[in-house]
Amino acid sequence: MVDDQLFNRFGREFAKGTVLFHEGDSGKEMYVVQSGLVSISKRARDVEKVLATLGPGEFFGEMAIISNKPRTATATVAETSRCLVIDPRTFEAMVRGNAEIAIRMIKKLADRLQEADQQIENLLLRDANSRVVHHLARAAETRGKSVPGGVKVEIVYPSLPAALGISPLQLRGVLEKLTKAKLAVIEPDGIVVPDAKKLREFLEFLEMKEKFGDV
Repeated sequence: MVDDQLFNRFGREFAKGTVLFHEGDSGKEMYVVQSGLVSISKRARDVEKVLATLGPGEFFGEMAIISNKPRTATATVAETSRCLVIDPRTFEAMVRGNAEIAIRMIKKLADRLQEADQQIENLLLRDANSRVVHHLARAAETRGKSVPGGVKVEIVYPSLPAALGISPLQLRGVLEKLTKAKLAVIEPDGIVVPDAKKLREFLEFLEMKEKFGDV
């Protein structure tokens, strides 16, 4: 009921493919995803890199309100979405009037900084195998959910190659290797890691191989 009232007041529905804003645009609104998915991307060396794919409960675009500077990334609707569109005045009133909202935002911003650091670390790896395993190992450790048979990581497969700087074909090849080695079980909405410790050991092996080559 509360969600319906919020949507009636601030909500909008966006079709798949809609660009909510481009990197470099001026911005006066932030968005809260109620349903659907929104991809956040950034152009680097003439290549569009997907930084994150946000689902229900996630927010984005707040930095343009906080810093009053141009957008630092592009937001594109990955599947039909319903979002709350919050203007600066409403945003300030929400933060001033509800300490819980302010604390949640601070925690989320801290999480994003950590994710950015991890993504930079990942992109420093030259090998596609290392990038996929590094991403999966970190995800299993930080946001994996215990399920029968191991730890499950939710994955949005279409956005993963761009986020890791590899091709869809490379991603498919690495996942096939991990499946064959029984280090991963592929499911439609995610990947189950049977043994996170073994996956981490495999990553260490790949990093040593990348550093010293085949001996």
